[in-house]
Amino acid sequence: MAPKPHEGTSRDTSYEDQSTGLMARIWKFNPREVFTWQLAKTLAMGQGLAGLICGTAIASQYLATNFHVNTPMLQSFLNYILLCVTYTTTLLCRTGDGNILQILKSRWWKYLLLGLVDVEANYAVVKAYQYTTLTSVQLLDCFVVPVLMILSWWVLKTRYRPVHYVAVCICLLGVGAMVGADLLAGRDQGSTSNILLGDALVLLSATLYAVSNVCQEYTVKNLSRVEFLGMIGLFGTVISTMQMVILERNEVANIQWSWQIGLLFAAFALCMYALYSCMPIVMKLSSATSVNLSLLTADLFSLFCGVFLFQYNFSALYVVSLVVILIGFITFNAVPTPADPADPTPSSSSAICEEGCDHDPVASQNEITEQEVAVTIPTEEEEDDVEEEQQGVGERKEGREEDERRKKRASGPSQRLTGESDDVVAVGRSTKM
Repeated sequence: MAPKPHEGTSRDTSYEDQSTGLMARIWKFNPREVFTWQLAKTLAMGQGLAGLICGTAIASQYLATNFHVNTPMLQSFLNYILLCVTYTTTLLCRTGDGNILQILKSRWWKYLLLGLVDVEANYAVVKAYQYTTLTSVQLLDCFVVPVLMILSWWVLKTRYRPVHYVAVCICLLGVGAMVGADLLAGRDQGSTSNILLGDALVLLSATLYAVSNVCQEYTVKNLSRVEFLGMIGLFGTVISTMQMVILERNEVANIQWSWQIGLLFAAFALCMYALYSCMPIVMKLSSATSVNLSLLTADLFSLFCGVFLFQYNFSALYVVSLVVILIGFITFNAVPTPADPADPTPSSSSAICEEGCDHDPVASQNEITEQEVAVTIPTEEEEDDVEEEQQGVGERKEGREEDERRKKRASGPSQRLTGESDDVVAVGRSTKM
């Protein structure tokens, strides 16, 4: 009986194998496989979204500081009305399952809840600045990332690898460096009237944003970008109008309108409209978590602009923070996030056609029927041909065997048997025909 190998020896061998495999992967590392055109496009589009958020922040800052206008619901209303005019109108012109009536008939209540979540997320984060400091908002707003990862794992069946958690931690370190730079520069602005309420509003806003983004990613990847934006525009317009009338009617009535205020409102609305229109494209290219990691640099862009526009104090930690966040973002997107293999992927037949494509269920059913007929008929003909050929071969074989038996039994005229054999062979051939 062979002796059993020592347990320590097997552990040493396993450790050596793992070390050898790790060194082999490091040795075979090819930067071109990581830094691809897809990654560069995702990075550029994500930073473009951050730039749009920077534009909304600058417009809101000018409205609040120079003109004493604080109407977050009116600003959100302008964005939702633009979405409604463009994308909801597009849904009205569609036919089939992509028509707005069919969408409302099947899932109106889902988009109603989604519109409510989106409107209140925007409102809560703006309201939080009245109760807490800028530092608290910047730190607690990062709560959206872990909530997004949990919801993506639960709803979208996304499975993250250890490198993704490391990348998220790197991005949060970058945010910490940004907050530290704010403290050193004396930018811990904001009210401290009710810090607990303000922090709770930020956490609530982050959670609502996470829910909205996960639903957005699911919709644009399985249904249609136009459907999502059209429904958000429709229900967002209704909800924001009601909330504006209830909460901000006095503030809106007291606005001293001028061309500067009108220009700032237009700039805010256009930046938000472009942000809402482009974000589903980036989400379809990457994921909701990746998009929110890229949006962490939006505060930095606002700070860089504030150095020139609002005379903010500059700190080198801002540059360090930007570099660290970008490193974390690149690390997160360098490794794909696989979906759960046990989760069935949605079939293409259940998805609504993308923009400009109408879905006709009757036509689809006819196409399916034609495909089935086209596949079934040749298969039956081939089976019949094979069956007839086998039958003919069997009859010819029986004819030859019968011919041999008659030759053995009879010593009479062979011409008669030969004629009968030829007749049998002829019968076999005619059967095949």
